[in-house]
Amino acid sequence: MATFSKQKLSGSTNGKAIKVAATATAGTTIHTAPANETDWDEVWLWCVNSSAVDVKLTIEWGEASAPDGNIEKTIPAESGLYCVIPGLIIQNSLVVKAFAGTADVLMIHGFVNRIAAA
Repeated sequence: MATFSKQKLSGSTNGKAIKVAATATAGTTIHTAPANETDWDEVWLWCVNSSAVDVKLTIEWGEASAPDGNIEKTIPAESGLYCVIPGLIIQNSLVVKAFAGTADVLMIHGFVNRIAAA
């Protein structure tokens, strides 16, 4: 039977938000998945835009190749948390990264549910 445990994003310090500094690939590291083929991370991400204008966010999901690894969303200006990754799963040391149309104005919050094989 599998076990589940809630974990902070590996790119986070003490569970705090991760500032998206990158404006192009390769993006700011958000999370690195477990280094095996039996455990999975279910990733939940939300984004806040502190800028006075809308900003495009690109999530690089396990690879930087466009369009294969890219998930894009425009984050509205000065508004609350916007869900950008709704529980997608990832494993085998793949890395989730992010870049934005403007540096240092988007903040990524979130967590992973680690699903470990028994």
